[in-house]
Amino acid sequence: MGMDSGIEIKVMDPRKGDNVVHPVGSGHAMSASSVPQPSTSSPLPDGWRRRQQQEQGQRLGQQGQELIDFKPFKKWVSWMVPGFVLANIVIFVITMFINDCPKNSVSCVAGFLGRFSFQPLKENPLLGPSSSTLEKMGALELSKVVHKHQAWRLISCIWLHAGVFHILANMLSLIFIGIRLEQEFGFVRIGLLYLIAGFGGSLMSSLFIQSGISVGASGALFGLLGSMLSELITNWTIYANKLAALLTLILIIVINLAMGILPHVDNFAHIGGFLSGFLLGFVFLIRPQFGYVSEKHVPPGYIAASHKPKHKPYQYVLWVISMILLIVGYSVGLVLLLRGVNLNDHCSWCHYMSCVPTSSWSCKSQQVYCESMSYGNQLNLTCISNGKSNIYTLSGENSSLVQQLCSKLCS
Repeated sequence: MGMDSGIEIKVMDPRKGDNVVHPVGSGHAMSASSVPQPSTSSPLPDGWRRRQQQEQGQRLGQQGQELIDFKPFKKWVSWMVPGFVLANIVIFVITMFINDCPKNSVSCVAGFLGRFSFQPLKENPLLGPSSSTLEKMGALELSKVVHKHQAWRLISCIWLHAGVFHILANMLSLIFIGIRLEQEFGFVRIGLLYLIAGFGGSLMSSLFIQSGISVGASGALFGLLGSMLSELITNWTIYANKLAALLTLILIIVINLAMGILPHVDNFAHIGGFLSGFLLGFVFLIRPQFGYVSEKHVPPGYIAASHKPKHKPYQYVLWVISMILLIVGYSVGLVLLLRGVNLNDHCSWCHYMSCVPTSSWSCKSQQVYCESMSYGNQLNLTCISNGKSNIYTLSGENSSLVQQLCSKLCS
């Protein structure tokens, strides 16, 4: 038997003694300290003895390098998150193409872009399309989900964005958060988590916000943040500097949720996505406990001395509880949504979670309504809120243009 029969492998942390892989042999496994050393009283020549020690050192060094390269968790190559970013950008470009501002609006921003130019800033300050175009592309609108059974809008809305600033902020966040998670846990788990959390955010938004449309990937992004928190909790034993990591992550989450109390921000989608992602993290991002050695990770010719179970009992408990809460929560939410229930009627203070009124802004809806009368190609609009009236000449029926004229008349 060669000199490598006495080597032991520390799979994760050398300070722990319960995670050792020993070579397979006819006798019992020896520790590194029990490796027989060449006798100094050997009658062999000194030159031969030195050569033998050098060869042994080279063999041990090669084995040590192999152990250094051994990694207990697989590192994935991130391709799905960049693909999601590209898909969002392509869909935004298609949305702007369909919007065709010069054809459907009186004035446009960045007119040199042609049909890709943006709606007037008074209508869309985020540099993007009109609300009617977003609705046509699949924005979340409660009436269409409930009365026209277009439940697919709960998913399609997370791929749409209201403007350049909106998509830029969301895609940068997705890159910084999503790529690391995909590298750690793979595209299947992170992809499912992203989509299910986004669906959860849309569902909660529909139950509380009954008017207007909603678009954006914010709910899915908050789902990724929530999963990072639950992943830290369920895999607590394998982390160093646990408290610092936990406090930092909580601070980031609180700051982002606090931004949602500003007007025109759908914080219910953020909260729904975060809660969904938090529970999904216990389901999808669970890792083996410290000390567990999978047989497929053991080098050929070695056996694992540790026979720890793959997961700790509390990890199984959190998995079961999270699955039950997810199934019950999504089922109840869908039933309430399809029945047209407004949860604000049952919670008098919940609207403060999405917008807190101050002296600087109001949380009241800014919707405008106009009465219209047509005389050939002449359109007479009267704003209901301020009584102003005006006559416009239109070349054809265009609901988007009428909506813009009404907004301008009432402003």
